[in-house]
Amino acid sequence: MAEAATIMPTAAEGHPATQKVVIKRHSLLVRICHWVNALSLLFLLLSGLQIFNAEPNLFWGQKADFIHPVLGLNATMTPNGALHGDTSVLGAHFNTTGFLGASKAADGELVARGFPSWLTIPTGRDLATGRRWHFFFAWLFAINGATLAVYAFASGHFRRDLAPKPGELKTIPAAILSHLKFQFGHGPEARNYNILQKLSYIIVLFVLLPLMVLTGLTMSPGGDAVFPILPWIFLGRQSARTLHFLVAWSLV
Repeated sequence: MAEAATIMPTAAEGHPATQKVVIKRHSLLVRICHWVNALSLLFLLLSGLQIFNAEPNLFWGQKADFIHPVLGLNATMTPNGALHGDTSVLGAHFNTTGFLGASKAADGELVARGFPSWLTIPTGRDLATGRRWHFFFAWLFAINGATLAVYAFASGHFRRDLAPKPGELKTIPAAILSHLKFQFGHGPEARNYNILQKLSYIIVLFVLLPLMVLTGLTMSPGGDAVFPILPWIFLGRQSARTLHFLVAWSLV
C-alpha cells in the first residue's frame, strides 16, 4: 500500500513534540489507474470536441432533421458581413461570438467553428486524426477502467472505502450543510471518504462512465452491429450522441 505520514502532537518534557503516524492510502495499482483515466479523459474530451465540430449540432431521435437542434454552435453572417457566433439551446439563441460558433483563427480572423481551436485535438480541422486520437484513448480508458473495477471489488477497496455504510445516507443533509459552510473533517475523520465523496464516486464509476462507453458504442455502426439493442435503449443514434456530449461535460 502507498503510505502517507502525518505529524501528530505529543507531550515530551513539557514541550510539544511530533510523532509520525503512517496512514495506508491507495495501492500503486489504484494510483496508476487513476492517472491513466485522467489522461485518457483529457484526450477523449479534446479529440471529442474535434469530432463534434464536424457537425456542431445535437439532435434527439434516430435521425437529425437539421432544423431543430437540442444544442447548436453555429455561425451566421450579420447584414454588414461580419461573422456572428450563435449558440442555440432548445430554441433559445445566444451571442457567443469569439468563443462558440465563431472564434479567432491563428491569423486573428473569425472563422466558423463550434469549439475554438485551442480546445480541440488537433487544433486544425482534421476529423480523421481526431477520430484516431479518440478511438485510441477510448480503448485505453475502457481497458484501464475494467482493470480498476476488477481490482476494486477483488481487493475489497470498493466495500471498504467507497460503499456507504449502514445509516450513512442519513448524514447527507448534514454533510451538504458542512460543505456549504466550508467545514471539513480533520484528524481521523479526514482519513476516510465522507458520504458525498462516496456517492460522487459511485455516480461517476457506475452511471456516468458506463453511459460514456455505451453511448459511444451506439454511435458506432460496428457497435450497433454487435449490440443492435443499443440504439433502442438510447432512443436512437442522435439521442446517444446528445447524451454522450452531456455526460462528457458532467464528468468535467
